[in-house]
Amino acid sequence: MQEIHRLTPRQRQTLQGPKYRDLLTITTQVLSNVRAVAKAARAVVPHLEFEVALRVEALCDQIGHYAGLGERVVAQTRRRVLDGEQVPAGEKLYSIFEPHTDLIKRGKAQKPVEFGHKLLAETKRGLIIDYQVLAGNPTDEEHVQPWLQRHRQRQRFQTVPDLVAGDRGFYSPANVDALRAAEVRLECLPQRGGTKTPQRAAHEKSRRFKRGQKFRAGIDPAGSTGALTSSPPHDLPIPYTSSV
Repeated sequence: MQEIHRLTPRQRQTLQGPKYRDLLTITTQVLSNVRAVAKAARAVVPHLEFEVALRVEALCDQIGHYAGLGERVVAQTRRRVLDGEQVPAGEKLYSIFEPHTDLIKRGKAQKPVEFGHKLLAETKRGLIIDYQVLAGNPTDEEHVQPWLQRHRQRQRFQTVPDLVAGDRGFYSPANVDALRAAEVRLECLPQRGGTKTPQRAAHEKSRRFKRGQKFRAGIDPAGSTGALTSSPPHDLPIPYTSSV
């Protein structure tokens, strides 16, 4: 595995296939060995004391669980590397310890991809009081309006924030219209792509807009993959998205 990681782009053209075949051979041998050990262990379970037998059965179950996941990794590696197949993201297993984890592409220079889940949450000074763990890698813009509706419907809030700020991922004309229709006093979502109208350009150059973006950056959670931030009129919670 270390040799594969050390390959240069040029070396990968000729050496990646053979190196992966060696790796898959070793991995397959390990999986075969552990299944043989589990089978042998189960054979002696009837002759063990009750508590010992329970522990052995539990370990055998654990071995079977991880061996099954390991076999999935071997199969997807053969398809992807040796057969040159484009394996759909939904079929890939990225971690045998957290099989539910997703690949998230954020387009960052230092971290082009991240692993985990997007977490859409509403917090109050760091206290999470509501959250949604989002499957896959959904776009940020599709969560603005559902969050706003959910926020207004809560019996405790029954109002909208004074300010809603986010990065470019949250921008869409529909989201801007929805925030303004809800009478959010200041919308701070930078437009991404396209030509800005004179009104939009003036809005994003205004002192209020820039202060809203600084406010968002100041409380953006560490390690987050994007933030939707609100400045509540009555000490209301702050929504944001991050990966965990």
